[in-house]
Amino acid sequence: MQAHKTDNFSDRLSAANKARQAAMEKFRNLPKPNDPVVLERIAAQKAIAEAREARIAERKAAKEAEAARLAAEAAAQAAEEARLAAEQRQRDIEDGIRKAEEARLMALENADRETRAAMLDEEKRQRVLAVAAEQKAARDARYAARKARKR
Repeated sequence: MQAHKTDNFSDRLSAANKARQAAMEKFRNLPKPNDPVVLERIAAQKAIAEAREARIAERKAAKEAEAARLAAEAAAQAAEEARLAAEQRQRDIEDGIRKAEEARLMALENADRETRAAMLDEEKRQRVLAVAAEQKAARDARYAARKARKR
């Protein structure tokens, strides 16, 4: 169903003018830029924006401080690791020196032992040769005595 069509052109024109006038009145009733309410609202918005900027700056400073703290901790950790590594290298060098000295002393001891063993072997060989020579001399003497008795 349609609404009744009693509106004519002049009614539509007057309705449009009334709407235009209402919009103009609404615009005219808006507060002016120098109105205390508007100034107060602008000041409140500025305060909110400044507080927001302050919080952002505070968070940024906190992040930078945390990053600096972490960097300092990492540097301290790296320095400690480097110190421990240097100490370990020093211990390894000292162990190497000690082992080399032990090996040198062991070699000297082995050489001395071998020299003594060789000297003892030589003495033993000389004694064995001397005993063998004495035995041969005694045998030869017995042989010569036996030959002398037979003649």
